[in-house]
This record gives sequence, structure tokens and C-alpha cells, in this order.
Amino acid sequence: MNIPLAEQLRPRTLDEFVGQDELTGKNGVLRKVIESGKIPSMILWGPPGVGKTTLAHIIAEKHGLNFYTLNAVNAGVKDVRKVIDSASQYAGQAILFIDEIHRFSKSQQDSLLGAVEKGIIRLIGATTENPSFEVISPLLSRCQVYILKPLREKELNILVDKAVKRLSEQYGIPVEVTETGTLFRISGGDARKLYNALELFAEQHYREGEKLVVNNKNLQQTIHENLVMYDKQGEMHYDIVSAFIKSLRGSDPNAAVYWLARMVEAGEDPKFIARRMLILASEDIGNANPNALLLANTCFDAVSKIGWPESRIILSQTAIYLASSPKSNAAYKAINKAQSLVKKTGNLPVPLHLRNAPTQLMKELEYGKNYRYAHDYEGNFTEQEFFPEKLSGTVLYDPGNNPREQEMRKSLKNKWKNRYRY
Repeated sequence: MNIPLAEQLRPRTLDEFVGQDELTGKNGVLRKVIESGKIPSMILWGPPGVGKTTLAHIIAEKHGLNFYTLNAVNAGVKDVRKVIDSASQYAGQAILFIDEIHRFSKSQQDSLLGAVEKGIIRLIGATTENPSFEVISPLLSRCQVYILKPLREKELNILVDKAVKRLSEQYGIPVEVTETGTLFRISGGDARKLYNALELFAEQHYREGEKLVVNNKNLQQTIHENLVMYDKQGEMHYDIVSAFIKSLRGSDPNAAVYWLARMVEAGEDPKFIARRMLILASEDIGNANPNALLLANTCFDAVSKIGWPESRIILSQTAIYLASSPKSNAAYKAINKAQSLVKKTGNLPVPLHLRNAPTQLMKELEYGKNYRYAHDYEGNFTEQEFFPEKLSGTVLYDPGNNPREQEMRKSLKNKWKNRYRY
């Protein structure tokens, strides 16, 4: 079995490691920790393909520590306890690396606490999600958090040189990358994706005795034709998610459930799917059906408590509901307009009658004077100015063309007459 290029070129020491200079460079804080030998439990937070797994291996190798690894996608409490039992014999000289630790439930994370606290294991968790939200506080408080960043162009160029050298040796022909634009776009700062793209190109275009030239056009064509499988850490991940969201937006529940199934079968994080639907419920449905946001939020809460395979049913119900709901992006457009207006007009003063007046001095300065309390009037409404003077009459919210928002338009027009031209 051929070893993937990304694995062949995986750094074995800190000196071979590319990127994250703030952490692993000559004066990097993590390098100092590693070289001191006093390895704490830690969380490595950053996007895919930037070296989280590699750093864990380097730490274990440098200090001769016993290395255990679990993937949170398919490991449970039983697996954690098995590792802890095994590590107990090594007197604190063991590392447990958990990839995608954010996908561990609270009970699974709880099962790590005792071993981490007693020093039986040194935990290294890798996550693409903010650990403040995804790792329980007692565990997080026992770990150092190190933030890793996407690789920059100069670092990607170093990786390209390494890949070219290895591919040339492997295939016995000259390999040259004449353009890197498409390659860097595809990689998105992810070393693994960069190596995979070059390896795929070499496999497809190798001709004995012929020079292998990689440029933007031929690489794009190769990637487009061959990356047909869903890769939750690769480009297809974003393509599948895009198709899912566009199917929901386009009111096609059948296509939406199909793309959902693609993600389910690939082992996608249910909270990631639920989070995207939560955004869509407000951005693309909004007040055309306010219940959509409530259901999407409930869906997120539910899948946070329930794992596979049951979460797929909740996700399916929500996806079908969102796809079948009337659509409006009026709220999304309104906040965009409002932010644009704020940037253009700056910090206009709040009208005096709308200002808070908690002190006598403020009252003497007429803060809050002439403010009319809406509930004192019939229908809980009385017309008054709520904008800064320069923006009076500005329309930011344009109700969508659907029954609910047309009712809102009618109500606003009745209240405001011609002020907002509803």
C-alpha cells in the first residue's frame, strides 16, 4: 500500500515543522515548553491541515512518551477508560491525543478529568472549533490552549518545494510547478490538501520519461474531474454544504435531504449542520416564518445532547421544514443596509428625547424630555421620531413578498402613514 504524500512528508521534529512561528519558531512559546520537557495537557485549536496532529507526534517522539490516539467521531467513554487503564502503568509518561475533541459529549469529556488531574495522561486535544464553547470548563481549565493559524503563502511555497522534490524522486521524472494560484486556492492554508492535490495530479498525469508540469489550468481540471468524494476536511466539504444550503434556500426539501444524507454518511459534525441551518433560518426565512428560527435553535440544542444516529432524524425534520417554509431575506438585507449607513454617517447624536436620564443633571439638560411612552396611547403606538435628525425617514427594512411580512407591511403603513413609504 502506497503511503500518502502528506504522510511521507509529515515533519518528525520541530526543525522540520513549517508554519506557526509564534508557537514553534526559535523563540516560540510552545517550542520552549516542549524543549523544557514539562509537557502540560493542551488543546491545539486551528483549522485542518496546519499541524495539530503532527505537533502531538513530535512531542511524544522527542520525549519518548507512550502515545495513544483516539478520534472523537468514533470513540466513546469505554475507549477512553481502556486507554487510561493502559496508560496507568507508565507513571505519567503517556500522551493521549484526541482528534476533534469538540465532538466528545460532556460525559465523554468528564471521563478524562480524573486521569488528567492525577497526571496519568497528558491530554492533547485537537479541535477546529472554539474550545471555550466546545470543551467543558473543568477540562479546559486543566489545559493550555494554543491557537494555530492557516499556513501563509511563503510557508505553502516551502511545502510545494518539498512535494516537488519527493514526487520527482518517487516517479523518476522532473516535476515543476509553474503556477501556484489554483493550488493555493484549493489548499486554503491546509498542508494536507496541498499535498493531496499535487499527489492526485501526479497520479493522473504521469507519463514515463516526460516532465510533469503543474499549472493553474491543468490542476483545476484535474481537481474538478477527480474530487468527487466528500471530504469533511477538504474542498468538497464546502461544496456539499453549499449545495445543502442552496437547496434549503431554493425550497427543495428533496434535494436538501439528499445533501444532508451525503454529510451524514461522511460523518459530518451534526452541530455544524445544525449551526448552518440556524443561520439560514434567519438569513433566508426570517419573518416570513418566525417559527423557523425557533425550530432551528431547538434542533441545535437537541443534536448537542444526542449523537449519531438519532441526530440525523432531527436534522432531517428541520431541513424539510426550512426548505418548505416561505422565504425572505429582508432582515438580512436590513442589517446590511444599517451597517453600511452607520459606516457612512458615523456616530450621530442620540435625540434628546430618547436619551436615558438617571440623574437630576441629565433631566435639567432635557434628557428624555418629550419622550412619549407608547403604552400610554391607543394601540400602544404614537408617532414620534426615533432616528437621529439627519436620518429621519430612512427605510432599512423592506418587508418581503410573503403573507406574514405583507401583514407587517400593512401594519407599519397604518402606523407610520407616509413617513417610511410602506
